[in-house]
Amino acid sequence: MAKKMKVTKSLGMLLLGIWLVLTGLLQVVDFGIGGLDVILALLAIAAGALIILGR
Repeated sequence: MAKKMKVTKSLGMLLLGIWLVLTGLLQVVDFGIGGLDVILALLAIAAGALIILGR
């Protein structure tokens, strides 16, 4: 039987997961999207702040 994957209820951990996936994809696939590095930096800051705050 297939088990259901559990999605985290912590917004900080969810953002961290998204950041990790996007950063990994950028290493494999070359996206030509301008400003993506700024978006990833802001995502990392938001995830870090929420994890520190315990959210």
